[in-house]
Amino acid sequence: MTSTQFDVIVVGAGVVGPAIATALARQGRKVLIVERSWEKPDRIVGELMQPAGLKALRELGMIQAVNNIEATFVEGYYIKYNDDVVSLKYMEKSKAQVTNPTHPVPGCVKDGNDKLLSDGVVDATDWEMDSRVRGIAFHHGDFLMNLRSIVKSEPNVTALQGNVTQIIRDDEQVVNGVKAKLTNADGSTEIQTFSSKLVVCCDGIYSKFRKELSKDNIPHTGSHFVGLNLVDAKLPMPHRGHVILGDHAPAIIYQISPHDTRILCAYRSTTPPSQTSNEFQEYLYNEVLPSLPKETQPSFLQALKSKKFKVMPNQYLAAKKQGAQRGLIMLGDSLNMRHPLTGGGMTVGLNDVALLAKLLQPEKVPDLQDYDKIATQLKLFHSRRKNLDAVINTLSIALYSLFAADKNSLKILQKGCFKYFLRGGDCMSGPMGLLSGMLPFPMLLFNHFFSVAFYAIYCNFIDRGLLGFLVAFFEAFEVIFTAIYIFSPYLWKELV
Repeated sequence: MTSTQFDVIVVGAGVVGPAIATALARQGRKVLIVERSWEKPDRIVGELMQPAGLKALRELGMIQAVNNIEATFVEGYYIKYNDDVVSLKYMEKSKAQVTNPTHPVPGCVKDGNDKLLSDGVVDATDWEMDSRVRGIAFHHGDFLMNLRSIVKSEPNVTALQGNVTQIIRDDEQVVNGVKAKLTNADGSTEIQTFSSKLVVCCDGIYSKFRKELSKDNIPHTGSHFVGLNLVDAKLPMPHRGHVILGDHAPAIIYQISPHDTRILCAYRSTTPPSQTSNEFQEYLYNEVLPSLPKETQPSFLQALKSKKFKVMPNQYLAAKKQGAQRGLIMLGDSLNMRHPLTGGGMTVGLNDVALLAKLLQPEKVPDLQDYDKIATQLKLFHSRRKNLDAVINTLSIALYSLFAADKNSLKILQKGCFKYFLRGGDCMSGPMGLLSGMLPFPMLLFNHFFSVAFYAIYCNFIDRGLLGFLVAFFEAFEVIFTAIYIFSPYLWKELV
């Protein structure tokens, strides 16, 4: 057993791990990053990045991780509600630069690494000339391998393959390293101990270390997403995320490369569906398929025949305050999770990385063993992350509840939400600014959500007519109660 000293040990090389390791290394810290497998993963989530996520990549000098992977830009959303359609665009750059400006992370931006490059698919000039902000979609594994390539190229970074099996503490219960079972090039394994001033855990949705913060730090699984790959699919509006609503749980479609399009079908169950389940196959054929745009149905039908799909749990975990565990920091999905419906996971994670790297820069924290100073910076971290975090996380839960409506009050809210978008103006631009992360204002989210609720009640009175007035009157109370129930507890958790 050997011991090696580092400034920082990063556990996990998903999206967040390489980002924080790169940022700290560029600031002069000696960093070790340990990952179970450096091979390209095959996942069905983490494939659509909102504009605020791209902004964080620019701040970190890692925006070129989206280049040369056949990524396709996203300029807004297409929402189909039964036979009705509404199109929503992201906000103007001029407004976004005011509401959520770009502030480079000290020591991370240099030699044009905050500039997008042109490749076979991405046109950097066209991108920069667009008056509106953009998102981007890609194969998750390709994007991740670019991030890993960037972190491995940093001279201050040591990258190893293996499983971190234990967080090590000294006699005063200060975290001062990890024990890892490393995999050598010949396939053999060995146990090594590594010492550090700080350990940053980024070990993802199945984190085995998040309970280091609290024994009850356990995510809640409310539903599942089933992902299929559509080949050469035709979409009603290219470069848009497509949200398909109906009596079934929502389906989301977005193109991730010139020939591949991802469809995620929500499944209302806390247990994952079986690929051999007749009930689930019938659900996809009888409910999801007929609701899709006509031009998209052939590729979906072909994907169903292949019977190749992946299932991911949709989990929620509010972030715990940090600082009490001296020498230990949680980031990414090990700290905080939300429903993936809105594609906000990478946006929250990368913005957390940018914020933490700004707070831990050597000018502010010269010595990473100054745990009192780090605790102070972590208080600032949790305070400053709340605006974006609360908006993205609460919105993801609220929209899923509306879009997956399975009772009358939710169906009234769902219909009202769609009609709210149809009003245009701020009723369209406000929600899109919140969804994209470019309007990180929780009270604005509160205002829009309950505006939707009251507008839904108004629309329901109109639909019921004079004869149905009493029914609509009693439904109004049910709708308000439901809106409060699905929104307020989550916003409270995120803010308080």
